[in-house]
Amino acid sequence: MFSLLKYAKKYRVQIILGPIFKFLEAVFELLLPIFMAKLIDEGINNKDSSTTIKMALAMFVMTLIGLVCVLICQYFSSIASQGFGTELRNEMMRKINSFSHVEINEYGTSTLITRITNDINQLQLALAMLIRLVVRAPFLSIGSIVMAFIINPKIAWIFVITLPLFSILLFFIMKKTVPLYKKVQEKLDSLNLVVNENLSGVRVIRAFAKKDEEAKKVASVTDDLAISYKTVANISALLNPITTLIMNGAIIFLLYIGGNQVNIGGMKQGEVLALINYMTQMLLALIVVANLVVIFTRAFASANRVNEIFNTEPSVTDLVDQSASWKKENEVLKFSNVGFKYTEKSGYTLKDINFSLKQGETLGIIGPTGSGKSALIQLIPRFYNINKGSLKINNKNIIDYTLEVLRDHIAVVPQNSVLFTGTIRSNLLWGKENATDDECWKALEIAQCADFVKSLPEGLDYKVLAGGKNFSGGQKQRIAIARALIKNPNILILDDSLSALDYKTDLNLRNALNNSMKETTLIIVSQRISSVRSADKILVLNDGKQDGFNNHENLLQISKTYNAIAKSQIEKEEL
Repeated sequence: MFSLLKYAKKYRVQIILGPIFKFLEAVFELLLPIFMAKLIDEGINNKDSSTTIKMALAMFVMTLIGLVCVLICQYFSSIASQGFGTELRNEMMRKINSFSHVEINEYGTSTLITRITNDINQLQLALAMLIRLVVRAPFLSIGSIVMAFIINPKIAWIFVITLPLFSILLFFIMKKTVPLYKKVQEKLDSLNLVVNENLSGVRVIRAFAKKDEEAKKVASVTDDLAISYKTVANISALLNPITTLIMNGAIIFLLYIGGNQVNIGGMKQGEVLALINYMTQMLLALIVVANLVVIFTRAFASANRVNEIFNTEPSVTDLVDQSASWKKENEVLKFSNVGFKYTEKSGYTLKDINFSLKQGETLGIIGPTGSGKSALIQLIPRFYNINKGSLKINNKNIIDYTLEVLRDHIAVVPQNSVLFTGTIRSNLLWGKENATDDECWKALEIAQCADFVKSLPEGLDYKVLAGGKNFSGGQKQRIAIARALIKNPNILILDDSLSALDYKTDLNLRNALNNSMKETTLIIVSQRISSVRSADKILVLNDGKQDGFNNHENLLQISKTYNAIAKSQIEKEEL
């Protein structure tokens, strides 16, 4: 946990001054019972109004100064903890953005969201409590015992006896609750995963009439989490009543022994009340210590989860000696005996892939479901590293380019088109930040969605809801394609991005691409023969292996896989 405090460096002043002001407040709180004892014994009992007023004013001034100290400490702790959380969250987001698809797949979206929200919130709370209470609580506990010995050493032994009793209680409660808090964090991850799946897949759930089953699944996970929370809460709830019992029992002893001492003249009434105040202060401070231990235990668990992210090295990174600049060559892309697997433990998804592509050519990639089409195109922008063979772009090894240079010249439109909250314009500007309205409309026209956007009330400034949920699948795909086109990439990859379009729109879009982007190398991944048949070259994949690389006419003769796909689709079209 302490290794993460480097993200609080900007707030060192607040982290140092906050506990100092809290310590001052604790000193005044520790002195108040002494002044109260004098007010009673020397003022009220002696009917000395002057002493009574002096003591009352002194207590009022100390309380007022203590209040100011508390407010200053609270202010400093808020600035430091919130600033620390912001810095940590921003740094964690930068780290996650550096991950390749390998690391993102390993962690999963739900746990990353939990770590960047809930876990960092726990760390923020821990820092706030560190500033506010870590100095105050132990000081009051020890200080109360010291002050008790100053007032009456014999009765002070009640404090010494009470302290270990309470400590034993704390030990057993914490022994039970600390491991349970860790399990609660894990179950919270599971709940986030289920909720995320249900929200993102709500249309599929409704389409298959699975609302009841999924509701039961969510209820089961929620109940499991609730049971864990209840177990922890029930055990923790024992702390207050047992503490009250111990405290009241100690106070009864104090009153009994102190009363006898007052009767025989060994003590004064004010001193007995002061001791009762110190007993209350000590036990309440120990309760705070117990809560601090729970908070810091949860924070340590969260810190381990956050550090796990920071300690994970991305598998796809820039090499130290990368210096290749993007220079167009006749041969833009070349796969040589390329093999790829998602993880070291899994089998090869792609095996011995060999083909090349020239500048300005169109490549179609087709094959049965699960044949490795999407895996192959994700190697081109280096979302993953290849495990075998070589991959060259413009006659240079792909790893000779920095990721920034490589991805600046490559645009990918994935299978599931994603639009971001904002406007159509703001989504298009992802492709080119300073794009003009003319460039936006040109890209929309090529993507066959200019008429649709013009029909909207605000045109380019029409609002886009989260995930583009206020657009149909085909509309989202076309806007996503326009976003890629406005970038004017050297290589444009459409990963089954035409699947939601009708045949006419599909054809018009491909014709527009060929006419408007003659120098762009186009790669189209599709299940439709009609989308790839006019490509210069077609790569056929089957079970991760290359089953053919040629044009449409020749593949009908030499590739059984391609021939079977073509026959099945041609028959359907004729029907």
